Amino acid sequence: MDRFFDTADLQQVWQDILHWLELNALNIDNAVQLGVVGGAFVLALGIAPRIRRGVIWASRLHVGQAENAWRAMAGDTLATLALPLSWLCLQWISGLAAEQAGWPHHLLTITVSLLTAWIVIRLAASLIREPGAAKAVTIAAWSIAALNILGLLDPTISLLDGLALSVGELRISALTVIKGVIALGVLVWAAMLLARITEQRISSLTNLTPSVQVLLTKLVKIVLVSVAVIIAISSVGIDLTAFAVFGGAIGIGVGLGLQKAIANLISGVLILLDKSIKPGDVIEVGATYGEVKSLGGRYASIITRDGVEHLIPNEELISQQVSNWTHSSNEVRLRIPVGISYKSDVRKAMDLILEAALETDRVIARRPASVLLMGFGDSSVDLELRFWIEDPMAGVANVKSAILLGIWDKFLQQDIELPFPQRDIHLKSAVPLLAAE
Repeated sequence: MDRFFDTADLQQVWQDILHWLELNALNIDNAVQLGVVGGAFVLALGIAPRIRRGVIWASRLHVGQAENAWRAMAGDTLATLALPLSWLCLQWISGLAAEQAGWPHHLLTITVSLLTAWIVIRLAASLIREPGAAKAVTIAAWSIAALNILGLLDPTISLLDGLALSVGELRISALTVIKGVIALGVLVWAAMLLARITEQRISSLTNLTPSVQVLLTKLVKIVLVSVAVIIAISSVGIDLTAFAVFGGAIGIGVGLGLQKAIANLISGVLILLDKSIKPGDVIEVGATYGEVKSLGGRYASIITRDGVEHLIPNEELISQQVSNWTHSSNEVRLRIPVGISYKSDVRKAMDLILEAALETDRVIARRPASVLLMGFGDSSVDLELRFWIEDPMAGVANVKSAILLGIWDKFLQQDIELPFPQRDIHLKSAVPLLAAE
């Protein structure tokens, strides 16, 4: 053993370890702080279950479907953080008391920093759906905690504040930009979260029409995001009057390059205000026929019977002719032309057509169908069936096909002949022509 290790060297290393422990871990100040940290943790273990049960009970109170969903999610998140939150509160109170009394509290500060970073990361993982944003929050939380533990947080803040650019009376530093980005991200996220909660609440109000619900949710979202941006800019000490020039530039940009976007936005607001089109309506725009799925700030989403989703700009819904099949009522009258041969019994054919219509499920019985004689064509007697349905969103061609199939069966059973083109051909005598030759 002596060939590899010197006994004197080992003793010296041991003495150095004991000396370091005596200075950093075994002194009375650190021992007291470690005791306070351990006591706060033990006390938090006793408090956390009660807080967890109270939060879960409060989140399960019945208020409404929209509120219950968000309260349940918030309750579950806070319940999982009951222990670290309790520990952080106790640790923060003990650190504040030690600071006021002039006692050493560097270990308490380190514990508070680590707990804060842990809680922020857990909240980001639970509430932020975007992986990139959650990762950015995690990196920022650990970076701030590490700088605070190493005592480099204040020097770093001073360094970032020194990297500044002055434009007139406006001074923008790296610290200002970082604060603004953080404040903007947090406030916009909170605004969107509040907007989603408000949207679910408005959607549950049955006394409001769908168009009014969409209009209110859009207005609430715009107002909340605008307020979040204004608060974020003001929170970093930037005077909003400094953006007057930028506002003029934005106005010019809107006038030159964003005419269509603004026109679609205003058209969407007008559509929602006059209630001409609302989600669930069956409309026809040009060659597009389908049900309105949603109304956005730029376009309306229309799903056809083929499952194709067409995005129609709002401006076209204002400027073009739009057929709204369910604007004031879901009941729609359809027409089917039917021709029969001149040899057939017209009155009997009309009765058979009416029977085929009434035997179809989707035809409304309370609104009588009718068969009219429309005229005498070249090869047929022209009849027309008129009937009502109340579910045009279920399709129009399919109900017409079902009625025509019923008419076909009844015509075959009752020997009603369907028409076909008939022409009389007259051949002039060829004798005069031969005589001329």
